[in-house]
Amino acid sequence: MKPDLPQAVVASPPQGWRIWWIAARPRTLTIAATPVLLGTALAWADGAPHAWLPALAALACALLIQAGTNLHNDVADFERGNDTAARVGPLRVTAAGWARPAAVRRAAFAAFGIALVFGIYLVAVGGWPILAVGLAALAAGWAYSGGRRPISHTALGEAFVWLFFGVVAVMGSAWLQVPHLSLPAFLGGAALGLPAAAVLMLNNYRDLADDLRAGRRTLAAVLGPAGARRAYAGFLLTPFAVPAAFALHGRVGALLALLALPPCLVLVHRVARSEPGPALNLLLAGTARAEFLFGLLLAVGVSL
Repeated sequence: MKPDLPQAVVASPPQGWRIWWIAARPRTLTIAATPVLLGTALAWADGAPHAWLPALAALACALLIQAGTNLHNDVADFERGNDTAARVGPLRVTAAGWARPAAVRRAAFAAFGIALVFGIYLVAVGGWPILAVGLAALAAGWAYSGGRRPISHTALGEAFVWLFFGVVAVMGSAWLQVPHLSLPAFLGGAALGLPAAAVLMLNNYRDLADDLRAGRRTLAAVLGPAGARRAYAGFLLTPFAVPAAFALHGRVGALLALLALPPCLVLVHRVARSEPGPALNLLLAGTARAEFLFGLLLAVGVSL
């Protein structure tokens, strides 16, 4: 996934591993980790035995796929000419000349390759459904920025995020603990995927002018500024119906997730008053934190 979150831009490049840490976009990694935490918590709340090793392997796999996707996006957008010195988002290591395109591409494939190793173990635990999910996730991570028509250049980006960083990730993590389909896992995944999609929506709303000039028809470009702001609000606020639904069916602890509602309301208010541009970078970071807070509180709440 592409979401750009703010980072300090320095005059000279860092050395060694720090370059790759920046390229992996660590502030986006919570979006990959949170669904694993929620899916695992939902399965344990349903009485599944605590299988820590599959949970940790799933977490590592999710983080590696996210990092690999970010690295691939870094080099792919540079090679297409989308990322230049004039970009309004945070610095990208390929465009900045901090790393050669071939090196960034190798790092992306290395991340995907290590994820595949963890995935082999997860397939041994969860069977063919996990194999299908893992291969789809790897393919989607490449297709987000790769190919003739990358997902990131279309209006399907938010749907991709909702599916893979919400429904698929939560249900897959729950399946590794107890191998059956779960309605609570589906609802939890559907809820968590929406604020993750809000991060991408706000990213594309920020870049709206540049994307239109480049011919990128993101969902924000299709909806226009007012529509993008409304969609962002819907993505961020709709998930709060799910904790209430859980509570009505006996999971009262799920209401703990409502503590994430006030910061989300503040974000919606601020975005509604903001025009596209670099000033939205801080709100992007806030949106990612809100997604993590909601998912973490829901995971803790269903476990009570």
